[in-house]
Amino acid sequence: MDGMLAQMFPFLLIFVIMYFFFLRPQIKKQKEQNNFLANIAKGDQVATGSGMIGRITKIEDQVVELQLDSKSFVKVLKSAVSKEATESLKGKNYLD
Repeated sequence: MDGMLAQMFPFLLIFVIMYFFFLRPQIKKQKEQNNFLANIAKGDQVATGSGMIGRITKIEDQVVELQLDSKSFVKVLKSAVSKEATESLKGKNYLD
């Protein structure tokens, strides 16, 4: 029985290391993104994962309408709005 535990220990150790270095940070990042998407509101300046910058004019279920210019509107999926890209715009206003 002790021999079997000794053989399993390296595999368990690798799993624990992978959990703390790979899985846990990814789960935390996904929770932050979901929280960010739940709290976006009309009038917020956001950026999409593809790099489009716009101001939210309408939110419908899973679709967000962005105003890119004074006459340009585009609808994107809510999941396309990126927390990381939006945070990189803090303090800068690209839409005026």
